[in-house]
Amino acid sequence: MIYSLTGKVLKKTLDMVVISCGGVGYQVMVPASVAGALPGAGQEATVYTYLNISENDISLFGFATEEQKACFALLTGVSGVGPKAGLAILSVMNPDRVALAISAGDHKAFTAANGVGPKLAQRIVLELKDKVGKGLAEGGLSLGDAAVQSPTGNLSQAIAALVSLGYSQSEAAQSVAKVDETLPVEEIIKLALRSMAGRR
Repeated sequence: MIYSLTGKVLKKTLDMVVISCGGVGYQVMVPASVAGALPGAGQEATVYTYLNISENDISLFGFATEEQKACFALLTGVSGVGPKAGLAILSVMNPDRVALAISAGDHKAFTAANGVGPKLAQRIVLELKDKVGKGLAEGGLSLGDAAVQSPTGNLSQAIAALVSLGYSQSEAAQSVAKVDETLPVEEIIKLALRSMAGRR
């Protein structure tokens, strides 16, 4: 298994990068968000890789972080979600957002990804809800083996606080999903309570 590649970028497009390691150029398929963040040709870069072997193809997929890689593995473990759909989802959503959408039962969030229809989006939420939901109240959003922290951890703390106030996990996750995670925890809770009051 190729865990990661570090080397000179030889070529870069919107969905692919070629990295030279030890005289070998590795073609790595990447989400658009990763391609945009990688340095240009001639500069050094590191990608965390996932090797996908199918009947007719062996492909390397690359990610900026280990969380993205774990999220990709989790998504492609859902029946009907192939590597292309996994990349499309991670092109429009970060692992935090994926975990929040699954926990909140927000399947519509996944339809923003190219090639993901409503039925497939519902299947993603249904199959991954148990795997993701467990870690929410513990301060991290659990994506398989990787605990994905929001940048400040504020969203997770706010969700835990709302759950302790008697709201369900999915209600709490849904209400904070659209709130700016850089705000103080108290402010997030206040805005979430306001949005839930408006829905009732």
